[in-house]
Amino acid sequence: MSVAAEDPATELARLAAEVAEHAERYHRDDAPTISDTEYDALIRRNAELEAAHPELTRADSPAGAVGAAPAAGFGKITHARPMLSLDNAFADGEVVDFVQRVRRFLRLAEDAPLALTAEPKIDGLSLSLRYEDGALVTAATRGNGAVGEDVTANVATVGDVPRRLPPGAPTVVEVRGEVYMAKADFLALNAAQAAAGGRTFANPRNAAAGSLRQLDVAITAERPLRFLAHGWGEMSALPADTQAGVMAIFANWGFPVSDRLTLCATLDEALAAYRGIETDRARLPFDIDGVVYKVDRLDLQARLGQVARSPRWALAHKFPAERATTRLLAIDIQVGRTGQLTPVARLEPVGVGGVIVINATLHNEDEIARKDVRVGDTVELQRAGDVIPQILGAVAGEGPRGEPFAFPTVCPACGSHAVREAGEVARRCTGGLICPAQRVERLRHFVGRRAFDIEGLGAERIELFVAEGLIATPGDMFRLAAHRDALVARKGFDAVSVDKLLAAIDARRSIGVDRFLFALGIRHVGEVVARDLARAFGTYDAFAEQVAAARAIAFERALGEGDDKARVRRAATLAGVFAIGGVGPEIASAIVDFFAEAHNVDLVADLRREVAVAPFAVATLTSAVTGKTVVFTGSLESMSRDEARAQAERLGARVAASVSAKTNIVVAGPGAGSKAAKAAALGIEVIDEAAWLALVAAAGS
Repeated sequence: MSVAAEDPATELARLAAEVAEHAERYHRDDAPTISDTEYDALIRRNAELEAAHPELTRADSPAGAVGAAPAAGFGKITHARPMLSLDNAFADGEVVDFVQRVRRFLRLAEDAPLALTAEPKIDGLSLSLRYEDGALVTAATRGNGAVGEDVTANVATVGDVPRRLPPGAPTVVEVRGEVYMAKADFLALNAAQAAAGGRTFANPRNAAAGSLRQLDVAITAERPLRFLAHGWGEMSALPADTQAGVMAIFANWGFPVSDRLTLCATLDEALAAYRGIETDRARLPFDIDGVVYKVDRLDLQARLGQVARSPRWALAHKFPAERATTRLLAIDIQVGRTGQLTPVARLEPVGVGGVIVINATLHNEDEIARKDVRVGDTVELQRAGDVIPQILGAVAGEGPRGEPFAFPTVCPACGSHAVREAGEVARRCTGGLICPAQRVERLRHFVGRRAFDIEGLGAERIELFVAEGLIATPGDMFRLAAHRDALVARKGFDAVSVDKLLAAIDARRSIGVDRFLFALGIRHVGEVVARDLARAFGTYDAFAEQVAAARAIAFERALGEGDDKARVRRAATLAGVFAIGGVGPEIASAIVDFFAEAHNVDLVADLRREVAVAPFAVATLTSAVTGKTVVFTGSLESMSRDEARAQAERLGARVAASVSAKTNIVVAGPGAGSKAAKAAALGIEVIDEAAWLALVAAAGS
């Protein structure tokens, strides 16, 4: 089955899972496994599907995700304003579209001035520096966009970061930029690391991220880290009214700012700046992967606002990928946490843009068949983003070819059947926790930062404990104290480290129901879906009762039915039983199927004997329109419809296209017709544009 034939809902679920996994590897672990081009393609495909099927938009959609959860070992800092990502463009036409969208949103005529700034998009680790009364008080990484890692002590060793601001600076200043490593410094560091037998880094970005995120500050101090400012977060007062003006003042305050930052009066000037930076790319002292455009006037930026994960007033124009050819030596199969079999290409080492590449992912069996790559082929690679590249295909005319690759139908780790469900592109091992590959990965997921977050129980220790038979299920982790003496006697362990580990495990004997559900590793139940379930049911027992009811219905509907249509009807029925936004047929089926397996039921029962699952804590809502559904109808005179929608969403409201019994407020402008009449008939509050603006003003006061 080809990717094109994949059911849209299934593909959206797959995309959500893939993007979340790759974002975590890039932002949290500094160990990406796909190129920026491949990652961007996943994001763009998700956006295309959501535009075509808005009713299928998922609660865990990549459109709303930024970064990844903060790493363990560091304190957490909540950003006063979210650290957003940027939308990407890959062609001049997409930049033209961006400018036109901005003009439409702001209702600017084609000949109205619209200045942009253009500057190199440096490839580093995002950092936010907070100053209060002129003094640096905290430094935090992006994390998941809302909460980052506290790296204040480490940043204090970076010479480019001012410790104090000059007199007259605002009371609160939050400068944002990138921590990076210059190319020359990166090469020198790798040479020194290799000479000492230490770890070398794949590229300057990974070197900078790994150097800054050291628990031992002395190691960070030894590394040649630098900082470049490109924006800001919370400011008690803005020192200028334009992007270029604020950046010039930052430079006067002592922050390094790109000397290639250009103020462009027209779109043509912005594209010319892009061409110039692209031409000089190889001569720049640091790695860049594109150019960032920003609307210069700050009042226009404020009006434009943001979507879920990115501002409307900025765009990253990426450079074309770099290419090379090499020989495909082998195709290995890796088994992931969910049992997915992923083919990995082993390559004859080749340099692509200064990085030696030896591996590339081939994604799935359809990808191998579509590109028709075979062991022994000369293949063309594409690299963009200094990570593992994508294989474009085999180079024709390079001699005789081998046999087509036969994708395995059994798991290479445990020998269980590897099946491919209807509508799926991935083949998965059915072994579950009996599969050694899945067991380790599932246990790693269980102790992960967004799940039980057990400090000190990392991948190496889990692999060791599994190999020695100390743990096989999550519940076994909470019984490790019975093996204390044996652990203390092991080489590499001592009483202090073992007791610290056991204490960290005991500290997690109580957990919220949302994190508990996420930790179980139920397919398609990511962090967002787990939170939706927890919010809907409140307690684990209430959730379990609903699952039992759904299982009974699923059993009745399945009697005598075995075809695909019956399975679709069953899935739709289950989604109706749960009746929760974000939990569609696919997720409902995955939940019921998980608890239909006796070994999973036993696993959860065993775990609940060891831990207490706390009810979900509901946040207090403060805005008068938060949680309400708003419909705009008629023409609006002071703003565009897009701007009105953005206002409502910023205040926590949901904007609907039609009036229903669930609608709370209808904002009716001149020319309002049937929607206003229907609202009146249903007794729904109808207000005019002035009343809506008063609501917005009151919420922001």
